[in-house]
Amino acid sequence: MDPNRFKEAFAKLEALDDRLTYKVRSKSLQRRGIEPEQLDERVRDVAEMVLDLKDVVRELMIAIAAKPASKPAE
Repeated sequence: MDPNRFKEAFAKLEALDDRLTYKVRSKSLQRRGIEPEQLDERVRDVAEMVLDLKDVVRELMIAIAAKPASKPAE
């Protein structure tokens, strides 16, 4: 496992969480009268999060499968 790459991927995951999770929480779905435009916006937010999450998962898998980066010679 490459710990540096893993750490970078995890940081991306946390940034994604900070950036989009609040948008896809279901509090606006509790109202019955949601407008089609609001629903469309939420679907776009979810789609964006899924695509970004796919990239982060790919990076995590590569980090787990990779050999550790060699340390530079001193």
